[in-house]
Amino acid sequence: MPKHYTLYELNHMVSEAIENALPGQYWVEAELSEAREHGGHCYMELIQKSAKNTPVAKASAVCWHMTWMLVRPHFERVTGQSLHPGMKVLLCVSPQFHENYGFKWVVTDIDPAFTLGEMAMKRQEIIRTLKEEGVFDLNKELTLPMFANRIAVISSANAAGYGDFCNQLADNEYGFVFHTELFTSIMQGESVEQSVIAALDAINRRIDDFDCVVIARGGGATSDLSGFDTLNLARNVANFPLPVITGIGHDRDESVLDMISHTRVKTPTAAAAFLISHLKQVLDRIEYAQQTIVRQVSQKMETQRLRLERMAQAIPALFAVAKTRQEGRVERLYARMAAAMQRRIDGNNHKLSLYEQRIPALVERIITNERHRVNMIAQRTQALDPQLLLDRGYSITLHQGKTVRDPSQLPPGTLIETRVQKGTIQSKTI
Repeated sequence: MPKHYTLYELNHMVSEAIENALPGQYWVEAELSEAREHGGHCYMELIQKSAKNTPVAKASAVCWHMTWMLVRPHFERVTGQSLHPGMKVLLCVSPQFHENYGFKWVVTDIDPAFTLGEMAMKRQEIIRTLKEEGVFDLNKELTLPMFANRIAVISSANAAGYGDFCNQLADNEYGFVFHTELFTSIMQGESVEQSVIAALDAINRRIDDFDCVVIARGGGATSDLSGFDTLNLARNVANFPLPVITGIGHDRDESVLDMISHTRVKTPTAAAAFLISHLKQVLDRIEYAQQTIVRQVSQKMETQRLRLERMAQAIPALFAVAKTRQEGRVERLYARMAAAMQRRIDGNNHKLSLYEQRIPALVERIITNERHRVNMIAQRTQALDPQLLLDRGYSITLHQGKTVRDPSQLPPGTLIETRVQKGTIQSKTI
C-alpha cells in the first residue's frame, strides 16, 4: 500500500510548512466584512474586492484577548470609531495553521492612521457628492420660525441626553412653553442610518405640527459617531423641509450630519439652550418694538395735542370768516334757486296750455280709429259664425262637444251629435 498519513499528521505538516515559509509578520490592507467580540477576543472576516466590487480574496483573522485589550483603546481613541463591517484597515498579522481549527491570520497590531485616512476620504467623498447635488447648504438656508416652540426630537427613549434636553426646556428662566414629541431612534451602531431616516419620515408625515427637528445623542462613545457619516442620511437631512438642529457629538467631533444641518451644537442641553436663546431674542425684539411703539405714539400724541391747542386758538377767527363766507354763498344760492324755479314753473305752464289745446283733437281721433277697428272686428266675427254654414245646408258632427274630423278615430257604437240649420240629430257610429 502507498504511504498514508492521518489527518492530524497532514495538518501538522501544513502548519510546519507555513511557519517555515512565512516566519515573520506582515502588514496587510483589507476590508472588514465582519468584526465581533467573543470571550474577550476579536474575530474578523477579511475581504478584498475588485474594481467591480466583487470579492477576489477572503480570510479569517483573530486578535487574541491580551493584544486586543491594548490595540482596541488606541485605535478607537485615534479614529473615533470602533471596528465595524465595511471599514478598511491595515493589520499586522502572522500566519497560523492549527491542526484542529484550520488556517487564520493572527492580528498583532492595527494601524489607526490608515483607517483614519480612509474615513477622511470617505467623508470628503460624501461632502463632494452633496455639493455636486447642490444640497450641502440646503437645510442651512431654511429660516428657523420666529416662535419655534414645537419641537420634534429624534433620540433614544432612555437616553439621558433626551431627558436633559426636555428638563432644560421645561425649567427655562423665562417661562417659555415648549411642546416636544419624541420620535424614537437607535443612536449608535449600524442601524443608526435606517432608524433616523425612519424617524424623519414619520415627522415629515406630520410636517405642519412642528417648527424644527432636534437630533439628540447625548453621551456615548466617540466611536459611535460613524452612523452619522453616511450619504443617505445626509441627503435626507439636507433635503428635510424643517430646520434640523444636531446635538450628537462632542466639541472636537464633527460628523457629516453636523456639517449639513441647519445648526450644530455640542450636546442636547446645548440644543435646548439654543432654542431658549432663540425665543429670548424674539422676546427682546418684541419688547424693543413695544418700547419703540410706545415712544413714537407718545411723541405723536404730544405733537397732535400742541396742534389741537393752536387750532383751538384759531377757531373763533376762522369760524367768523367761514360764517360770513357761507352766509353770502347761501344767499346767492337762494337767489339762483328762486330764479331757476320760476323759470321752470313758467315753462311747465306753457306746456300745459299747449296740451290743453291738443288733447280734444287727439281724443276725438283716437275714438274714431277705435270705433272703425271695432266695426271691422265685428264684420270678421260675423263672417266666421258657424250658423252661416248651417244656413247654407252644411252640418257639424260633434263628439263630447268637440268637432269630429276623422270618423275612423271613433270606435263603433260611439254616440255622436250632428248639428243642422234647425236642430240636432243624435246617432251612433257603425
